[in-house]
Amino acid sequence: MDSKLAAAAEWLRGKLPHPPLVGVILGSGLGDFADGVDERVTIAYGDIPGFPASAVVGHSGTLVAGTVRGVPTVVLSGRVHYYEGHPMPAVVFPARVLGLLGCRTVIVTNAAGGIDKSFRSGNLMLLDDHINGFGTNPLMGANDEDLGPRFPDMSDAYRKDLRMLALAVAKRQHVPLRHGVYLGVHGPSYETPAEIRAFRTWGAHAVGMSTVPEVIALNQMGVGVLGISCITNMAAGVLKQKLDHKEVLETTQRVKGDFVRLLTALVQALGTGRSGATEDAFRPVAHPAGRAKARGKKAKRT
Repeated sequence: MDSKLAAAAEWLRGKLPHPPLVGVILGSGLGDFADGVDERVTIAYGDIPGFPASAVVGHSGTLVAGTVRGVPTVVLSGRVHYYEGHPMPAVVFPARVLGLLGCRTVIVTNAAGGIDKSFRSGNLMLLDDHINGFGTNPLMGANDEDLGPRFPDMSDAYRKDLRMLALAVAKRQHVPLRHGVYLGVHGPSYETPAEIRAFRTWGAHAVGMSTVPEVIALNQMGVGVLGISCITNMAAGVLKQKLDHKEVLETTQRVKGDFVRLLTALVQALGTGRSGATEDAFRPVAHPAGRAKARGKKAKRT
């Protein structure tokens, strides 16, 4: 195993109050969730051996460990991005450390632009699947068999049972939760209107500059993944307005109540082995009617 990964995980084991069951990766402007962690231990990324540091506004760059509703949890408040110039192994380094620490499930969150024209700024979207638009893959190069297989299966990258649990928890918490396909690109420029039109034909509902590499790495390690996007703005060309990172941060602050409530309830449900999940949490979930009717036509994606 990579010696830097092993060293970071071993160093952290001596600092954490409990062996974690659940990991959470927080995207741009979504760091408020970390403030609700009990028995909190906060460690700057720069203090962890081998850990890359993030320099993006809206990412605090700290690891927060403790409990959430009694569930041992590790939160990565902020992430590093490929567009910052980090190589792919560094981009997925923090996520891999969560897996090595023993997290059975990791909730990956992000800020995203809405491609689906029915979306609105402030919607939360459960990730059904993703499209890798990075032009590369974090598993390139020699494979480390200690981390997982050379050719990991990605047919259930965001596990169906976990997605159904998330929908049931959102319903109980009265948090509206859309769902769809996330397209990850490396940025840092926002996409052009022509690119967004193309992405829509591919079946993408939202676009962002993260998440996909981490999810690939976690799947290789056999860690269950849930993904949630905060639709912070509509993508280029959907509305007649310019795109600005300031809007991303403003929107995440506006929806932080729903977001924190949903994540807290999700961690509790995951940590207690689906306790409190309604029976319909594990039944097939139908897509909204508009999507079903659109088969074979120019779809109104939901």
